Amino acid sequence: MEVRKIGGYRQFENGEILLEVTRIPSGFKISGEVKGVVDDIELFSFPRPDRVLVNNWQSWGPTRVIGKDFVLNFPRELIQKFGFSASLMPEIYFDSLISDYFIASDSFTIGALKSNVGHVYFKIDAEHVSVHLRYFGREFDNWIGVEPIVVLNLDADVGLPYYAQLVAKENNAVFSSHNPLGWSSWYHYYLDFDYEKMVSDLERSKELNLGYEVFQIDDAWEVDIGDWVPNEKFPSLNEVAKKIASYGYTPGIWLAPFSISETSSVYKEHKEWLVKDKDGNPIVAYENWNKKIYALDTTHPEAFEWLKNLFISLKESGFDYFKIDFLFAGAIQGKRYSSLSPIEAYRNGLKTIREAVGDSFILGCGAPLLPSVGFVDGMRVGADTAPFWDVNGPDIGYPNAYYALRNVITRSFMNNVFWWNDPDCLMLRTMDTQLDDKHRELYTVVSLLLDNMIIESDNLSCKIDLNLWELVKRYKKYGRRIFKVRGIMEGRYKIQSCGVNGCDEIIINDLATVDYSVNFDKPRVELIKDIEKRDDGRTFNYYTERHLEGGESK
Repeated sequence: MEVRKIGGYRQFENGEILLEVTRIPSGFKISGEVKGVVDDIELFSFPRPDRVLVNNWQSWGPTRVIGKDFVLNFPRELIQKFGFSASLMPEIYFDSLISDYFIASDSFTIGALKSNVGHVYFKIDAEHVSVHLRYFGREFDNWIGVEPIVVLNLDADVGLPYYAQLVAKENNAVFSSHNPLGWSSWYHYYLDFDYEKMVSDLERSKELNLGYEVFQIDDAWEVDIGDWVPNEKFPSLNEVAKKIASYGYTPGIWLAPFSISETSSVYKEHKEWLVKDKDGNPIVAYENWNKKIYALDTTHPEAFEWLKNLFISLKESGFDYFKIDFLFAGAIQGKRYSSLSPIEAYRNGLKTIREAVGDSFILGCGAPLLPSVGFVDGMRVGADTAPFWDVNGPDIGYPNAYYALRNVITRSFMNNVFWWNDPDCLMLRTMDTQLDDKHRELYTVVSLLLDNMIIESDNLSCKIDLNLWELVKRYKKYGRRIFKVRGIMEGRYKIQSCGVNGCDEIIINDLATVDYSVNFDKPRVELIKDIEKRDDGRTFNYYTERHLEGGESK
């Protein structure tokens, strides 16, 4: 493509744009300014390659390679249920092929460096790919900088990691230096979880010496979606957090802060807090829990105060790890109290949460990816995992361990650059699951070699694969890892990963059939752990290095 020709001044209906093209290593950066009433601007287009890597806008959506024969086959009966979770732009998504934020191929990588006000997406037809900048009718009285885009003459394997570094620099990405090890209630109990089961698993975790740092209760504790107070299955949140902390764990909690159920008291009493259509009626963001779910208008002053005070209260109750879910609801299209774009409104909500909880660990989920950079410490990067491996299931963000792990690989370039990637929970139980030994090992080893977050989700009274968990504990002793992924476009993946304990490698010949091989390096260093428990209840872990040569102590 002739990138230099993209620059210059253009007028469009009700507005104008000025673009500048500058050379950067391995490509070009496109920046500029826009003014007026701006909806959707096509910046440039180029011929469509035979295969491209495309990306969905939020956590659960796929990042996958598609060929020219690919047709989006989204079940029509699920369109209303999925709503805006499928796309920020459902009016385009369900009838077109699009990629959000970035696109890559065997010869190029193109991506937006940020999404602070507008949304960059790529529209794909039979012969061309067009690059669009969407502001959703936002009016700018003065010139405002557009979302910059880079065009890199690098294939996906090399270009995506470079692109990630440019994004991190542009957004001054900051996140927790620590990648915690923990437990979550969701993937065994789902909604069938209560305080007694929580205490039982706390006890069992100590008996098994599993070494968790975080213990997080998931969906099941609240009265309703939007009414974030404990139901009859739990005591006060202070008591819940205190109980978890008494076992030496950081208390963690799940909630969906931008979602408001039709049965909640917030919906019944404060409809003015919700995102509305042009006629002033609340917009259904999606359907779940057998209910219609509406979106909190984070620009409404009272809703803003409610959101801020909610997280201040949770923090004061003793929670220091927050899994915030279904975040896309904060970014749906619609009428708000203030005339901000959906992206601006979403970022205002995240900023409010971050300021309320300070340096607590925030895990984003169901979240628009690029607008979240700089606000969260961890981010889910794929569909919900599940106790099954379905290679023929719909690749639309439905729970499925197969597609979840695929995304862990295709979005690996984000890890330890934007945030810590969350591959979703490991399920290591050997009962109540369709996953076999190879599924469990592959999911675990890939997550470890990619230096991801590791959160287990099992009823600890079940038999679990303790050998795999010992592998997890052994890896996590050695701190951060450096990794390289090859084969993104081919779907035959080679992951090389190096840490203090050496360099390991996994080659995945076929993810669908779980055909892989692992080459573990001989350990060069062994860490000897000493635990000191102080009178004030704090626990300190000390590690002494023992250098090895040929497997023997030196």
